[in-house]
Amino acid sequence: MDFKVGDQVEAIDDIVQGVVVKINGGQITVESKDGFLLQYTEAELLKIAGSNAIKVSNFEVAKVKAEKEIPKKRHSKKLRSKERYAPQMEVDLHIDKLTPSTKGMTNFEMLNLQLDTAKRQLDFALRKKIQKVVFIHGVGEGILKEELYFLFKRYENAKFYDADYQKYGMGATEVYFFQNTP
Repeated sequence: MDFKVGDQVEAIDDIVQGVVVKINGGQITVESKDGFLLQYTEAELLKIAGSNAIKVSNFEVAKVKAEKEIPKKRHSKKLRSKERYAPQMEVDLHIDKLTPSTKGMTNFEMLNLQLDTAKRQLDFALRKKIQKVVFIHGVGEGILKEELYFLFKRYENAKFYDADYQKYGMGATEVYFFQNTP
């Protein structure tokens, strides 16, 4: 359909009527009755009034609109396989995340603070039925990691292993709790 500046038009997919004010290639600028400038393609518009306009019945307009209506796809976020199994809880055991200052603390006291935090978070995860917990312990000399493994072994319904290397590197351990469902 050929449009000219000044044609009265109606958008097929919108409840918009207006006047063609500019044509640039396939893009047609329409000034709506409310004064807004809107961009459309030729396929999205119908001429509606004027001496040289094509007369179209309401039935034909409704028919064209129905043909144009395509069911909208629902956009649900699909989880990629890695994201589906992502841990629900992360606990950073770096000492600077647990206390504002380590001044005056011995290495033994810092290690105990980290282990107490880990135990509290494990118990919380069990109470809340959170199946996966990642403990970020860092690499260091491996003392905290060994102590964490000793702690994790005390939980019968848990297994633990190195967390995702790409996300955490070598400094994290993931704990998985088997849920007893009655």
